[in-house]
Amino acid sequence: MPLDPSFIGRTYPPTTVYEVGREKIREFAEAVGDANPAYLDTDAAKALGHPDVIAPPTFPFVLTYRAAAQVVNDSDLGLDFSRVVHGDQRFTYTRPVRAGDRLSVTCTIDSIKSLAGNDILSVRGDVHEESGEHVVTAYMMLVARAAEGE
Repeated sequence: MPLDPSFIGRTYPPTTVYEVGREKIREFAEAVGDANPAYLDTDAAKALGHPDVIAPPTFPFVLTYRAAAQVVNDSDLGLDFSRVVHGDQRFTYTRPVRAGDRLSVTCTIDSIKSLAGNDILSVRGDVHEESGEHVVTAYMMLVARAAEGE
């Protein structure tokens, strides 16, 4: 059964605050194989005008993926996560994520479409610093594959 388009625009409560630590940034940079000194060394980051180390551009996925669980687990939406594949991901930045940030994410369903029996769900995650400052917006597309024979 296709997802209900009346969910378009539904916004979920902000997540609890996630404090970005230098060690988490370093671990993430190492995991993705990016040895940019601005991710690993405070002095290198400061030389580029940042107050502390900054995170690689895809780091917010750590927070936004967790936040999207609110959408995925919304029983009223009826998304069958066992059939979901991650279709697309992109980020639009106001400024880099940096060590010491205290971030929360608010997810909104941007669109729901059906294509060849597949449901395509676009979710936006707005990431804000605890002060209210916008840091980055993540856009995630989830594709719920049609069951065989549908």
